[in-house]
Amino acid sequence: MDTLPYLFAGYTAIWIIFFGYIWWLQSRQKQLQQEIALLQQKLAASEADPPA
Repeated sequence: MDTLPYLFAGYTAIWIIFFGYIWWLQSRQKQLQQEIALLQQKLAASEADPPA
């Protein structure tokens, strides 16, 4: 059972990477939602004020 610490370290590393990736995806999704909201505001403003 000399390899048990390595197994634990490997699983720990995998879980840390997994949760880091999930955190990155959530932050990216939040950024995209903010960008979509901004684009919707700009579209609504351009439709409300047509060029002369």
